[in-house]
Amino acid sequence: MKTLKTFFVFIFQPAVLGLFVAITLLWLVPEIRTAKNSLSTEIVSLDQSNFNPVWGQSASYSSAVARAAPSVVNIYTKKIERLNYDTSVRDSLGSGVIMSADGLVMTNFHVISNAVEILVLLNDGREVMAKRIGVDIEMDLALLKINIGDLKPISLGNPTEAKIGDVVLAIGNPQGIGQSVTQGIISAKRRSGLGTSDLENFLQTDADISDGSSGGALVDAYGRLLGINTATLHSKGAPGISFAIPADIAQEVLQDLVTHGRVVRGWLGIEANLRPLPLEFSQKFNFNRAFEVTDTATAGPAAKSGIRNGDYIITIDGLPITDPPTSVKQITDVSPGQPVKLKVIRRNKVIEFIVIAGDRGLDK
Repeated sequence: MKTLKTFFVFIFQPAVLGLFVAITLLWLVPEIRTAKNSLSTEIVSLDQSNFNPVWGQSASYSSAVARAAPSVVNIYTKKIERLNYDTSVRDSLGSGVIMSADGLVMTNFHVISNAVEILVLLNDGREVMAKRIGVDIEMDLALLKINIGDLKPISLGNPTEAKIGDVVLAIGNPQGIGQSVTQGIISAKRRSGLGTSDLENFLQTDADISDGSSGGALVDAYGRLLGINTATLHSKGAPGISFAIPADIAQEVLQDLVTHGRVVRGWLGIEANLRPLPLEFSQKFNFNRAFEVTDTATAGPAAKSGIRNGDYIITIDGLPITDPPTSVKQITDVSPGQPVKLKVIRRNKVIEFIVIAGDRGLDK
């Protein structure tokens, strides 16, 4: 009995003492009573966090493919080929993207150039002949029209907000084996220097784009169109480097071809190279790049306004020079007949010129 009493004293005496101390602390230090609530605000639930449950479940892009794939078509053409004074008709292949529910399909110009017949194979197996609506040779784009119902146009993404490192999927018809998907990331933006045209402004990706995939879709992880697949450096010994025309540019081309039957772009008649700005001016204006004018078109808009070879263009409509694709697009976005303000350094003096934009398609 004595042993049992000793056991209860051993167990309950510390418990009672601890309870007394706890009550005393809660009375003397009221902040302790709110500690639990303040701690709970720091614990973020899955729904409250920025964590995306789709990414958390698995590293699968099947939902993106399911959204985008029905909007990507295979294109088969019969082309006239002239070689050594002989003319023949050969089969060629490529891909395209359904841009509207009424059957507008965007592809590359090189996919349908010299085509005498264009056949479009839909993702669901249906076949339909296509009509050429218009082309933009400089951007290597072409617009087709198919007359068939129950089409699913692709959802447009925003290439300007896409970041280097974002996951992308290329959907097309590589080597004519049928619709296929490759995966990669955006590895560069505003890429130029490939020598295809003066208007190069590509998204660069390591998602594989092979022969037959040209004209297909480059989509983001949600299945939204970021670009029209266009070119690759595989044949130049650089596997894993491919290029797509940004979707916003493709959409602008589509609108012009539908509205005007051709692409309307501003033009100043200038050839220029990107150069470092002299130190005294870079410190003064807080930027360090400029375009050195190397040539002006005779009787072109810039020459008429007084721009000369050797001038350094430092701003276009108040915006500093950053890179050729950005500045070229800034000019081509101007409607012909509208003024463009150029700030120029000539013999260490800053001069402003107003140039009335010409029409690149008609005046160049």
